[in-house]
Amino acid sequence: MTDKISQITEKMIAYDRGDIRRIEHFMKVYGYAAVIGKLEGLDPDIQEILETAALLHDIGIKISEEKYHSSAGKYQEIEGPAEARKLLDEAGAEKELTDRVCWLIGHHHTYSNIQDMDHQILVEADFLVNMAEEHFSKEAVSRTLETIFRTKSGISLLKSIWNL
Repeated sequence: MTDKISQITEKMIAYDRGDIRRIEHFMKVYGYAAVIGKLEGLDPDIQEILETAALLHDIGIKISEEKYHSSAGKYQEIEGPAEARKLLDEAGAEKELTDRVCWLIGHHHTYSNIQDMDHQILVEADFLVNMAEEHFSKEAVSRTLETIFRTKSGISLLKSIWNL
C-alpha cells in the first residue's frame, strides 16, 4: 500500500505543480482521511481506496475551471473521475481500486444517502479541511457536525479541533 500511495501522491503533486494551496489541501484531506480510517478500523483494502480517493478527490477542479469557468463541486464530480482514471492507470492501479476511487471522486460533494464508510470518511476529512480553510463560524461548524459527521473518530477530531 505505502509504495502505491507514495507514487500516487507524487503524481498528484506533479499534476497540481506550482499550486501550493491545492496541493496542501489534498495532503491535509489525505491526512485526516488516513487517521479517521485507521481509527475506525477499516479493512486495509478499503483504507487504501480511501487514502487514494483523498489524494485525488479534487482532481477535477482544473478541467472544471477550464470548461465551466467554475470549481463548483458538481463540476468536480463530473470531470474528476476521468482525470483520476488516467492518473491511476499510469500508476498501474488495480481496476477494482480505480473504479471505487473514481466513484468516490464523482460523489465527494454528494452528502445525501451516504452509506459506505469510505464515502463518509472522505466527506468528513474534506469538511475538516474546508471548515478551517473557509473560516467557518462556530455555529456553522456545529451545524456541520450535526448534519454531516457520523464516524466516532471524525466527530472526536472535529470537537477537539474546534474546541466544542
